[in-house]
Amino acid sequence: PEATISGSTQYLGVKPYGIERFDQLFTDRQLVALATFSDLVSEARERIKRDSLGAPAYQEDDISPAEGGTGAEAYADAVTTYLGLCVSRQANRCSNLNFWDHGGENVQQVFARQVLPMVWDFCEANPFSESSGNFVGQIGYLANVVASSPVSNAQIAVIQQNAAGDTTLVENAIIATDPPYYDNVPYADISDFFYVWQRRTLHSVCPDLFRRLLTPKDEELVAFSYRHDNKGAAGKFFMDGMIKALRNMRDSGADDFPVTIYYAFKQSEIAKEGLTSPGWATFLQGVFEAGYVIDGTWPVRTELPGALKKRLNVLASSIVLACRKRSADAPTITRRDFVARLRAELPTALRRIRAGGVGPVDMAQAALGPGMGVFTACARVLEPDDAPMTVRAAIALINRTRDEISGEEASGYDPETRFCIDWFEAFGMAEGDSSDAITMAQAYDIGIEALVDAGAFAARGGTARLLGRDELPAGWNPTADRYLIHWECAQHLARVLEAPGGGSEAAARLLTAMGPDNGEAARLLAYRLYDICERTGHAAEAQVWNSLAQEWPAVEAAAERAETGLREDVLPFGEHGGA
Repeated sequence: PEATISGSTQYLGVKPYGIERFDQLFTDRQLVALATFSDLVSEARERIKRDSLGAPAYQEDDISPAEGGTGAEAYADAVTTYLGLCVSRQANRCSNLNFWDHGGENVQQVFARQVLPMVWDFCEANPFSESSGNFVGQIGYLANVVASSPVSNAQIAVIQQNAAGDTTLVENAIIATDPPYYDNVPYADISDFFYVWQRRTLHSVCPDLFRRLLTPKDEELVAFSYRHDNKGAAGKFFMDGMIKALRNMRDSGADDFPVTIYYAFKQSEIAKEGLTSPGWATFLQGVFEAGYVIDGTWPVRTELPGALKKRLNVLASSIVLACRKRSADAPTITRRDFVARLRAELPTALRRIRAGGVGPVDMAQAALGPGMGVFTACARVLEPDDAPMTVRAAIALINRTRDEISGEEASGYDPETRFCIDWFEAFGMAEGDSSDAITMAQAYDIGIEALVDAGAFAARGGTARLLGRDELPAGWNPTADRYLIHWECAQHLARVLEAPGGGSEAAARLLTAMGPDNGEAARLLAYRLYDICERTGHAAEAQVWNSLAQEWPAVEAAAERAETGLREDVLPFGEHGGA
């Protein structure tokens, strides 16, 4: 396949090193193997058709599967198509871009992520072996899919059309869609890696589908500047097309069901630009202008959390937007009204999200749901100069309001804990000046001695710092602590949860001993400390608090089991329901 590789070097890292055509991605030996497999598929088709004519279920006709055929011709085309897909799968394991996965001890595919990267030391799979990368293994993958697919007599139609075109989509539809992600992945460019082999193998079976030498690129709804005059023109192309596609969805969708739309974040996108990244803000703007109200933004774990994914840092999470059609009589409100509604609705929404098991790492994304629900329920939100508020500005206000609410929740903590939160935000676990500690403590009407007595702080020789979890007493008992504070409860729960031999059961014993009020304060503190760690760049400490919040349901369940067992132990004979 001597076709030219198209696209940006950002995703096609082989191009700066002189690799310009797809045939250059394979050694001569690999090209011979893949071309031979491709040729053998055509020979296999004739044998499949000949053999199927001997079975009563398959009559001889010339009707293809696409035309509704069920005879020998259609059967041969169907099996041939699967075999052709196996050949393109083999190309993914038989290239000079394959590398050795030290963790899995196997030949790793070219597309471990959605790029064609330069590989300096590739490994070559043997397609005739019983090891990773063999051809029978590729057939096995597809055979398992076919065997696991549900079969029924229902009539199913597969329709290919442009979602941003002028043709009406399916009417009264329930829609779930995974749209393009602004400029994240150039699928049309990288799909040519498979297309060139599929076309060579299956052109005679599906001539209309493979009439082009390469996949079409110009209409793909992504914002890549190399396909346009500049970055601005690429962004406008994406925005205009996305709004048109979403409006088509709104006009075609059922009124009684929400539309679910998936959006995926790259980890680097979140780390660098947060939730106001260009792609995310642009996409939400399109959802709003298409006439949708966003009911929720729910983080969903869609990626296999294997060692390879973590090492390559591919994808952070997927967000599912639940959207409904906006009412025609939606009001126009001011910025002041918008902030007031956020202040009124977000506290309850945040409590509900936490109760639903969403951890700190996903709270910022999940909190956008109710916040954007307020914004998108309005026809417009007007700035003080009467200009319509943008989605980017709305996201900033939602995040700020969420931070303010988290700060107000801290007012329910004891003074010592509020001091520790402020100190942690300013200094982390590092040392600070004792004079600064004294000044901060005076604001809460407490002394440094009280913080030391509470087992949270150390101050000596003109320096002061928070105690690390490794400095806390291992045998701590909250019922015997005469100076119990919320900070201490949270720190000890985190310490026990991550300690060897600890875990949920050990944390549950502490939770039971400290009581429900202290336990709830510790849980909320985990969310608060995670937010601070995210802002201050303390990644390792952030993981500790995310783990505590994520494990909280398991800790509560273990505590409930322990309490139930204790109650049963003290019941008089005859009340156990047994002999």
